[in-house]
Amino acid sequence: MDAVQVVDIDALRIDLAAAFRLTARFGWHESVGNHFSAAVSADGRQFLMNPKWRHFESIRASDLLFLDADDTSIMETADAPDASAWTIHGTLHRKRPDVRVVLHCHPPHATALAALKDLGLPPIDMNTARFFGDLAIDPDCGGIADDAGEGEHIAAALGQCSTLLMANHGLTCTGDTVAQAFEQLYFFEKAAQTVLLAYASGKPLAVMSDEVAANTAEGWRAYAGMADAHFAHLKSVLDKEAPDYRD
Repeated sequence: MDAVQVVDIDALRIDLAAAFRLTARFGWHESVGNHFSAAVSADGRQFLMNPKWRHFESIRASDLLFLDADDTSIMETADAPDASAWTIHGTLHRKRPDVRVVLHCHPPHATALAALKDLGLPPIDMNTARFFGDLAIDPDCGGIADDAGEGEHIAAALGQCSTLLMANHGLTCTGDTVAQAFEQLYFFEKAAQTVLLAYASGKPLAVMSDEVAANTAEGWRAYAGMADAHFAHLKSVLDKEAPDYRD
């Protein structure tokens, strides 16, 4: 069986298109920039990604580019993806076949958190503790990630974590499915908002002990099915209000 038939590509296109539309609705997009991708082959090298400079609110399933991480000739064509998108996503899918979905954007609260000198996400509630032990921090901003070296740097920084907070840049969330990756994005943005509000009070944070934070993060595993249920609901809203995302 051909490697690209490992997944239902049509269904994957629809889910990824929904993620773009929802990200725009939540106000997490950045003009016509930022980029999401999903692997379709077992080795991760063949993947779907949004075309260059297409607004998230307009993306349809059929608009998504089918790319091969080993075929750099695409960058010389009229259909070339954004250079930074190719660098980040091409490198991640090539080096990490286990990372099936990669969502990179600049949500306001996560990006504000990434701009703080004391970079991190202290476990001060259930949502922040969700990421305890599963959040990679990249303290070294390399500017716009449009060269191969920066792609390698970002892939290394992610390590074995699902989420990467990128100093002076933004956020990258991953998952086995679009729903899982989107749920990480959703909860990280909420967690970042909570931390920033707590910092704004000017009072000391009530930070959980490592033991309590670890137990809380482990407790989230029992709720893994939330991602599918949440994403299904959000898609049902799109089906009523903007069904063309499926086209």
